[in-house]
Amino acid sequence: MTVRVLRAADRTAVPWKNGGGVTREVAASPEGAPMDAFDWRISLADVGADGPFSAFPDVDRTLTVVEGAGMDLTVGGKRMLADERYRPYDFPGDVETDGGLLAGPVVNFNVMRRRSRTACLTSVVRGGLLVMVPSGSTVVIVALEGTTVLKEARVTLGQYDAAVLDASPGSLHTEGHAAVVTLSEPRTENPDRRCRDFAVR
Repeated sequence: MTVRVLRAADRTAVPWKNGGGVTREVAASPEGAPMDAFDWRISLADVGADGPFSAFPDVDRTLTVVEGAGMDLTVGGKRMLADERYRPYDFPGDVETDGGLLAGPVVNFNVMRRRSRTACLTSVVRGGLLVMVPSGSTVVIVALEGTTVLKEARVTLGQYDAAVLDASPGSLHTEGHAAVVTLSEPRTENPDRRCRDFAVR
């Protein structure tokens, strides 16, 4: 099992697309792509105030609250209460979205993917898991709480550290919660498929 380790300490905070907060990019494809050109992007965002979300055409989003009480979202005029920590919430990134804090600042784990180019599966797991990497896919693991150990690679991830896996299977064990994001080309029979979440709690 070969992995590329991305340490949280090496990330730089940058302003949101709309200037309303800061985000730290975990990984993206193509690497270093600007906000209007990525195929997929994974990040952690600090949210300290109510306000609108940035709009991203042709993008689907998955938001997971990892610190704080959560957010009360209005997505395309419909309410979506994101008040359960470590549960992924899916919504389109190209409709008007406003977020209100429920009880103070939060940190959100974000997965964004260009729906015409990328399909994804976002899971949040505890305990042990055999991680499979489908052909032509990329798997990104992020330790959201506690430590996550990748046994075969002999890698230990601290909080918010990440690992990008190759095509070899391997096992992980987490003392807290870890995100497992699988990204691939969309299926031709249903290219507009949304990101799904399979949260294991």
